[in-house]
Amino acid sequence: MKLDIFPAQYSTLSSTALQTYIIKAYGLPVDTTCRLLIKNVSDTYLLENRKNRFIFKIYRDSHRKLEEIKAEVELLNALKAAGNPVSYPVKDLNSQQIQQFNAVEGTRNGVLFTFAEGKVMLDLNEKQLVTLGKATAKLHQTTSAIKLNHPRPAFDFQTTLFDPLETLEPHLKEMPEELNYLKEISDRLVKKFASFDTRLFSMGYCHYDLFPKNFHFDETGNITFFDFDFAGYGYLINDLMSFLNHYFFHQLNNAITKEQAAIDFDIFLNAYQQVRKLTTDEIEAIPYLGICFHIFFLKFFYDNFDDWSNPFLTPKYTKHRIDLIRKWELMYCNF
Repeated sequence: MKLDIFPAQYSTLSSTALQTYIIKAYGLPVDTTCRLLIKNVSDTYLLENRKNRFIFKIYRDSHRKLEEIKAEVELLNALKAAGNPVSYPVKDLNSQQIQQFNAVEGTRNGVLFTFAEGKVMLDLNEKQLVTLGKATAKLHQTTSAIKLNHPRPAFDFQTTLFDPLETLEPHLKEMPEELNYLKEISDRLVKKFASFDTRLFSMGYCHYDLFPKNFHFDETGNITFFDFDFAGYGYLINDLMSFLNHYFFHQLNNAITKEQAAIDFDIFLNAYQQVRKLTTDEIEAIPYLGICFHIFFLKFFYDNFDDWSNPFLTPKYTKHRIDLIRKWELMYCNF
């Protein structure tokens, strides 16, 4: 049987066609241009005209279902309404915030976001660290007080430890040493958390990818958070852990000393606590959640092998990622 269009699993929507569509749907100036900015697990387009810039994100259904996208939009609307500095969804002329496209592989959903003015700052100064710490804490004041009507992923041991190990085991059958290490450190992690009073840990919606690549500072020192694609419900200290990862990688890249990294993270943490106090156990638990973070993302690489990670996800790369967990353990954990 001959098909008119052969099925695809991941298409790239035309920038030219999107430009025409978005100008009409949102009533943007006719001089607005559109170009593909990032091709990733989702696709990001930059729209520009003489007055404004926007980001248009096209989600992939196998990565984010419509209900999850609705939850992300709902979360960002709540954050904006509470005065948090976030890139937020823009309404079209019909007051809709999610667009749908009949792509080759099926329906794809898209959202137009305000542009986060400024730029990424990898080497944050003291003032920026204080701003980041306080802004993150205020973000958490909002996300700990709301309950979304649509589902977002949960971050717990089941989703960041047990499920990933189950997924990874078949891929690690030729790497018994690495697999045994992951199982062993996971067991130690669960036992370590049994020593914490987690009943007092603050819960809420986390960004879960709080790296400098996901917030901008403008020339006047204002911060704007963006890319809440991984946002989910769990311990709020997950966000402090993901920011600690910035300093982990920065040290591995010889971009900062161990001593300065510790000083900088403490400035951030102290600023955060000026707005939201943490328990002693929460502070102690921060680095241990980093083990979950690295195992979770290794699973993510394998989950998205067909459409994204196949250019780099080799056995050598997998061993490299597991070796990062060993380095993280040596640098931050004391079992």
